[in-house]
Amino acid sequence: MVQSTELHVGVKTLKVFSTCPRSCTVDRESYFQNVIDVARWSEEAACEGILVYANNSLVDPWLVSQIIIQHTKSLCPLVAVQPAYMHPYSVAKMVSSLGHFYRRRIYLNMVAGGFKNDLAAHHDTTPHDDRYVRLLEYTVIIKELLRSATPVSYQGQFYAVDKLRMTPPLPAELFPGIFVSGSSEAGLAAAQALGATAVKYPQPAECESDRSTDSLDSGVRVGIIAREQESEAWKIAHARFPEDRKGQLTHQLVMKTSDSVGHKQLSQLADGAKVGVNPLLAVSI
Repeated sequence: MVQSTELHVGVKTLKVFSTCPRSCTVDRESYFQNVIDVARWSEEAACEGILVYANNSLVDPWLVSQIIIQHTKSLCPLVAVQPAYMHPYSVAKMVSSLGHFYRRRIYLNMVAGGFKNDLAAHHDTTPHDDRYVRLLEYTVIIKELLRSATPVSYQGQFYAVDKLRMTPPLPAELFPGIFVSGSSEAGLAAAQALGATAVKYPQPAECESDRSTDSLDSGVRVGIIAREQESEAWKIAHARFPEDRKGQLTHQLVMKTSDSVGHKQLSQLADGAKVGVNPLLAVSI
C-alpha cells in the first residue's frame, strides 16, 4: 500500500509502509532494478518504510533490505523475521550492523507462523500458540541486546543466552520498531507484552468495532490496486484473483498451506461478499 502523505489522527501519527516485490514473481535479470524502483517510488510517496517478505521461496530479506537502503535516502526496511530462520543474536547483529554502516532505522515484522510446508521443511512442529511464546522470548532477547550497554543473560522455555553483548552498539535513535500480527488472541497477547504495533487485516465497515488494541499502537494490512481507470483496476484484480474454478482451487490451496488466522478471517468475510461491493476484500486475500 502507498500513501502520499503522513497523516495525524488525534495524537497518533499514521505511518504508511509499501511492499517490496517478491523475488518469486519477478525474473532474476530484472528483480534487482525492480526493488530499487519500488523503493524509490515509495520514498517519493513519503512512505515510512517498505515490507520485505521472508519465506523459503524468496531471496534473503536482509540482502534485499541492504539494496533498499543503498538506493534510498530515508526509507526504512520492515524486515519479516521468523525464528525458524536465524538466532535472535543474528537478527540483532544485522540491525546493529546496518545501523552502524548506514545510520538507517530498521523495522521488524515478527512472524510466528508461515506456510505449513515451510515450517515442516524446517521440522518446526511447535503448536500455533506456543510459537507466540517462542516469538516473545525471541523478540525480548533482540530488544535487550540492542538497547543494553551491558552483557545480556536470559533463560526461557525456548531460548537462553549468557552474558551476550552486542557489538557494534546501536544508537538509541535507531532502535527498531516492532510489529506483531494481532489477528489471533496469542498474537495480540504477544504484541501487548512487547509493546509492539499490533497489525490486523481490516474488517468491513459494518462490523462491530474491535477495542482490543485501544491501548496499543495498531496497524492494518491492506492491498490496493490503483489505475487511472476504475475498470482497468478491476480487470487486473479479477485477473490476479480469478473467480473461476482455477482461482478457487488456488485460493483453497493457499488456505490449506497457510496457518495465518488473519488470512482465514479474510477468507470467511470474502466468501460472503459480492464482487464489486467490497474491493478491499476482493484484492487483499
